[in-house]
Amino acid sequence: MMKIIYLALMLFATPVLGDVRSEVVTYSHDGVELEGFLTWDDSIDGIRPGVLVVHEWTGLNDYAKSRCRQLAEMGYVAFAVDMYGKGIRPQTTEEASKQATIYRSDRPLMRKRVTAGLDVLLNNKLCDRNRVAAIGYCFGGGTVLELARSGAAIAGVVSFHGNLDTPDPSVAKNIRCKILVCHGADDPYVPWEQVQAFEEEMRAQKVDYQFIAYSGAVHAFTNPGSGDDPSRGAAYNAEADRRSWDHMKTFFAELFE
Repeated sequence: MMKIIYLALMLFATPVLGDVRSEVVTYSHDGVELEGFLTWDDSIDGIRPGVLVVHEWTGLNDYAKSRCRQLAEMGYVAFAVDMYGKGIRPQTTEEASKQATIYRSDRPLMRKRVTAGLDVLLNNKLCDRNRVAAIGYCFGGGTVLELARSGAAIAGVVSFHGNLDTPDPSVAKNIRCKILVCHGADDPYVPWEQVQAFEEEMRAQKVDYQFIAYSGAVHAFTNPGSGDDPSRGAAYNAEADRRSWDHMKTFFAELFE
């Protein structure tokens, strides 16, 4: 009965509101204190699928938390990881670039840090450990792809306007889950050469992946805070935002059926 409810919630565009709760969760990795964000619908009894959420390069902020709440309204338990550390919330482009570069230049560290967050979700009493996915935005999109490349035993990952590159494409042999990439067709920060390399990487290892490019969309197209000027290279695109969220819901329905 619960499976039917979950699928119904995922397939309709307008979520059914319940009793969404949230709490800050402090955890650690390699001596670094981290502060994540957990959400769930308290009106649902028992375990339910879990979704890990990985933030943009600006760190765990209100945008990532709002996505967690949306997922909780859909019947999931959602946990937003903290990749940078408690209190590290970049306020400028320079600060964000500095923090993101730490992990983008050290992919083993990136994988271990996001896995620490995944462990928090997996050990939550509401989470069905056999039905877990991860989603990420921009920096977070690249991070969940690295989580997949680490061989994480999850059902799938979704990258929204994330970077697709990896220093060693051969690690894709470790991927055990399905992948959905939601990409801005006009994203100047993820050029076509990177797209081609990613698809070659996936095909070489026979990964079950989907790649969807949204016309007219540039980087950060799901975030209203990105502004409305595509000429800057990053801008909100309401249609691409809606379409990509719907594609994610269909993907989840397949993963968790």
